Amino acid sequence: MYRSKFGRNFRMIGILFREEIKEYDFGPGHPFRGNRYELFIAKLTACWKEGIDYRLLQAEAVRDDELRLICTEDYIEFTKDFYRREDFDAQIYSKFYHYHSGDNRPTGGRGKIEEAARFVVGQAKMACELIQQGEFAKVVSLGGGMHHAKPSYGEGFCLYNDVAFCTLYLLERYKLNRIMVIDTDAHAGNGTCEYFYEEPRVLFIDIHQDPLTLYPGTGFANEIGKGKGKGFTINIPLPVGAGFDSYLLAFESIIKPLAGEFKPQIILRNGGSDPHFQDGLAKLSLPLKGFRMIGDQVREMAQLCDGKVIDFIASGYNERILPAAWLNLIAGLAGINLAEAEREDNFEESGFIVSETKRVLEEVKGNLRDYWLCLQK
Repeated sequence: MYRSKFGRNFRMIGILFREEIKEYDFGPGHPFRGNRYELFIAKLTACWKEGIDYRLLQAEAVRDDELRLICTEDYIEFTKDFYRREDFDAQIYSKFYHYHSGDNRPTGGRGKIEEAARFVVGQAKMACELIQQGEFAKVVSLGGGMHHAKPSYGEGFCLYNDVAFCTLYLLERYKLNRIMVIDTDAHAGNGTCEYFYEEPRVLFIDIHQDPLTLYPGTGFANEIGKGKGKGFTINIPLPVGAGFDSYLLAFESIIKPLAGEFKPQIILRNGGSDPHFQDGLAKLSLPLKGFRMIGDQVREMAQLCDGKVIDFIASGYNERILPAAWLNLIAGLAGINLAEAEREDNFEESGFIVSETKRVLEEVKGNLRDYWLCLQK
């Protein structure tokens, strides 16, 4: 029987969130709004009854010197100046597209997006400390998973890459040397990928929609890392319409075997509800039970590392689906049953889609067989 060193807190989930993160909101008409957190907290409160062990915790914002772990000095200064400036300044506006894509431009006032982004990164830092100091085995960062942001360029609604911060903080502060990052967002995590493309201490696995059909247009099966990191980046580009069976095949045939061979010291997972078949921005077909399955799979793999998981959840663009999908992810991670059964009409994958997924998985294996024994079978 599996036992953990975490004692009474092993089954408790630490959930990091504070009101300021609702300010991560790009304004009316923009896909990313801050009310997603109110919707989820209401769902969390309504659906989890006695016997569910979780604790809501608050982190502090990171300082400039801490952000330098993942960002260049000029990017930090510009981003801070732009998002905190209340008046119109033609000069700073003229520089916006040097540092950010149009996705990151607010549709109205700039509010407190940049300050909220610092709290998100602060949660990544606190999550590392809570787990490495033995307070919790599993921590969830609500608002986390800004996987498109790069050291000197923000895009895809992402200012500062908290997943990269968490990974680098664990490498440098806690001297870990086997960190597994699993990105299940519908969009490829191009920012996180770039941070660790040449890093053999980080096994980065990204399962996402075919990049020929979705932003950011990266994450092809032949993108497997570079230099010493070659073979440590695994991209699994699923066909449009891929759902439960496709995701389960990917976990069973590639992700779980790689975890067994890599033997991670901790698992980081990011991604919200956008693979759902009713999401709106993506064209994948995962039902709610698929999000539960992802949480279950991560929990099972975490037995390799004393149950240690940091989970980042922020994405999703259908407000009706988002709370239930997030809750299923966390319920799977915690290994608990939801107090309310979720009812929905599952989107059934066609046999063609499953066959196409199997073809993609064989392509992924073929690109990586020289680096992993488990993929040579």
